[in-house]
Amino acid sequence: MKASRDIRSLGKAALFLVSLAAIGWLVQKTGIASLLTTNWIDAEVRGQGIAGEALFVLIGTAFTAIGLPRQIVAFMGGYAFGIVSGVALALLATVLGCVLAFSYARIMGQKVVLKRAPRRIRKIDAFLSRSPFVMTLVIRLLPVGSNFLTCLAAGVSSIGAVSFVVGSGIGYIPQTVIFALVGSGSSVSSEIQIAISALLFLISGGVGLMLYRQYGRDVSVSDQDADQSGQGNP
Repeated sequence: MKASRDIRSLGKAALFLVSLAAIGWLVQKTGIASLLTTNWIDAEVRGQGIAGEALFVLIGTAFTAIGLPRQIVAFMGGYAFGIVSGVALALLATVLGCVLAFSYARIMGQKVVLKRAPRRIRKIDAFLSRSPFVMTLVIRLLPVGSNFLTCLAAGVSSIGAVSFVVGSGIGYIPQTVIFALVGSGSSVSSEIQIAISALLFLISGGVGLMLYRQYGRDVSVSDQDADQSGQGNP
């Protein structure tokens, strides 16, 4: 019976890894990575009304769900629709991409990975689970890391889906605004654009760092206490 469960578990783990490899292969073969360009936007999106907006959101969702840079989606949103609509549509596409990547990892890999997770993965799970919304917000506000890998890590963790998606959506806003502003080429002078972008970058990074120092320290202390407790009670 136990052997049968182990075989099924290994089969699921293999399927999860194969599916990840398949996604990478499809990205290369379909050429979606080079699809979001100004030429494509001009030909297929601009001036197409609701149909163009829907196509942009669809491609942007797929683009971010498979791990391609969300900053490009924001830039192209600003280029195609201007700053306000560009931010809204790019943010929608990015959040939907986050939901897809998270759901994929949650369905395909959570039980397998958590069951056989090394200590590092368990620490990530503990980091996110301590205060799911705030810790997700911290990760999204800090200008480091991979959006795709963060979604996968959260998907295989025990974090709640709603907290992760809402925290991600709010955390996406500063960079989405920055890149949409640059892409919009609005009447605002380039100097002002650069100043606004730099200010937003510094504010979001500063808030993320402040939250990390507050909540990350609490997680570290909890981990140390748990380790010491485990050593004292073999």
